[in-house]
Amino acid sequence: MKIEKITLLFLLLVLPAIMYFYLTRGYNNFIKLEIIGEADYSIDDFSFINQDNDTITKDSLLGSIYVANFFFTSCPTICPTMTRNMSYLQDKLSVYPNIRFLSHTVDPDNDTPEKLVKYVDLMQQKNINIDLSNWDFVTGDKDKLYESAANYFVNASVDSLAPGGFLHSEYFILIDKQGRVRSGIDINGNVVGAYDGTNEVQMKDLINDINVLMAEYKRPLKDAKD
Repeated sequence: MKIEKITLLFLLLVLPAIMYFYLTRGYNNFIKLEIIGEADYSIDDFSFINQDNDTITKDSLLGSIYVANFFFTSCPTICPTMTRNMSYLQDKLSVYPNIRFLSHTVDPDNDTPEKLVKYVDLMQQKNINIDLSNWDFVTGDKDKLYESAANYFVNASVDSLAPGGFLHSEYFILIDKQGRVRSGIDINGNVVGAYDGTNEVQMKDLINDINVLMAEYKRPLKDAKD
């Protein structure tokens, strides 16, 4: 009877944890994330200026996995939370060499490179760590920025009724090394599509999915050695 109870406790408490480990970590290289859009779809070419007045293009990001989002420096609501959560991602994923982070302003008329630097400084003062070595805050032509949002399957627009005068998505978008939008699957079998940048639980889901994507790129090298 005692052995049966121990076995039951194992099945209820220990086995689910082991299965979770192998599904999300141990066997990541056997899982592939969904590609969002048509089979040959990838983000259109773009060219924006970052906080250091350096040009950031689609080509300059190819070969790196990156997470993109949209914000503006005078945002009175969700943007600081999104920046904090992007900082969390950057810290947790710092072990990977080929990962980038890209924050697009939706208010380029006001968000000059100098203003972006001030925003980064302000966030640092609020104990939000930002490493600009692989995180770019970009500005540029408003129409091009909004077109880029549509390419990521999120929204960005001027809206006089929205807080701060702009409507923009709270989502973080995962882009692979070929410039394709990628997504994990939720527990109900649905394609996530994008990740709520204000939701800490979804940030952990995004980290797990990035681990899966990193393993996907490592697997061909392992197969070649075998």
